[in-house]
Amino acid sequence: MYYERTIEPAIKKISETFPVLIVTGPRQVGKTTLLTKIAEKERKIVSLDNPTIRAFAKTEPELFLQRYAPPVLIDEIQYAPELFDYIKIYADREKRCGDFWLTGSQTFRMMKQVTESLAGRAGVLQMTGLSNDEIRGVHFSPFRVDIPELMQRMSQVAPMGLHDVFERIFRGSMPRLYENPDVDQAQYYESYLETYISRDIKDLSQVADSTAFLTFMSVVAARTATNVNYEALATEVGISAPTAKQWLSVLVSSGIVALIQPYSNNVLKRVIKAPRMYFLDTGLCAHLTRWSSAETLEAGAMGGEFFETWVVSEIYKSYLNAGRKPPLYFYRDSNKKEIDLIICQDGIVTPVEIKKSSAPKNAVKNFSVLRPIEGAAGDEDVFSGAASLKVKIGTGAVICMPPDLIPVDQKNWYVPAWLI
Repeated sequence: MYYERTIEPAIKKISETFPVLIVTGPRQVGKTTLLTKIAEKERKIVSLDNPTIRAFAKTEPELFLQRYAPPVLIDEIQYAPELFDYIKIYADREKRCGDFWLTGSQTFRMMKQVTESLAGRAGVLQMTGLSNDEIRGVHFSPFRVDIPELMQRMSQVAPMGLHDVFERIFRGSMPRLYENPDVDQAQYYESYLETYISRDIKDLSQVADSTAFLTFMSVVAARTATNVNYEALATEVGISAPTAKQWLSVLVSSGIVALIQPYSNNVLKRVIKAPRMYFLDTGLCAHLTRWSSAETLEAGAMGGEFFETWVVSEIYKSYLNAGRKPPLYFYRDSNKKEIDLIICQDGIVTPVEIKKSSAPKNAVKNFSVLRPIEGAAGDEDVFSGAASLKVKIGTGAVICMPPDLIPVDQKNWYVPAWLI
């Protein structure tokens, strides 16, 4: 069974406006499947996973591009970096949009070559696993707290109970697990990790010990939805803090972990600077932390963190699928006041709290910490000479498990998690 992908229009737009389209993302999220499906009949398709073809590309890059002349889809391009200079020469000579479609799952290796050789010639999109919307067969625009739009969504999707949500959280987002429900989930993720370590990580100079790196992944998974603390990560794994920082950057570059930066505005004081980390595939995260079922995960000590991780990852994916950088931040200050998520775009700051319960009380109490950025009466001195710091606070949301869209007060709403 094939699941239609929301990112498809963004891919087509890049192909129509750049000579080179690059789709990055973790292994097995469906990059090649999607591009093969939408490719024109005349487009050649070649994978550098094949060792014979890979050797050909590395030793005879110019001849390779004659044999596989554009339009062409080259899968796992990072295995033959020798091709990039010749792709640049071809793109500059022909000046034809959509000639090259390239995919790669080792972003940390590939993007250096892209920056050096294809700057201005390539449009880059990051692809993730299936979103909840894609699994349900709907394709919504990036999430905003727009109540009329959310009300329209209510009529297009079936409600999900908390058990349904945790079944989705535990299953994760890998297309293979939905295309064939008979696939053993634990075996799938074990195989996935083995492939990731052996193919993508083993040869990296930053990762000298692949066994310790796997332990590091488990430690990061156990800390999903928390602020990054390199010293704590390093202590648990038995590595140095700089190594922990390098290894986390590898997970981020691989598209396995997302870092959400703290919201900064000079008007706000005592803001914590450390980013917050989230696994983008909750199924992989559950496997690494040894949860055996959706029921035990829902009732377990990490139920709230997994619910928050799932919500953030779904919102994050909604922007990537539109070809946009997610405008997502969070807030935490030295007084331990927190706002789980802040969506910041078009001069509007939207606070979002995430709770596993159906109607959490006092969930919007910390939203008031943002009031200074709006410039309330009497705050003129704060903004003197700094009008650009002044922004509008939009309609807030508590994303939780209510039966409907329900107002909390005049400014904030309870939003069902299955609407995001």
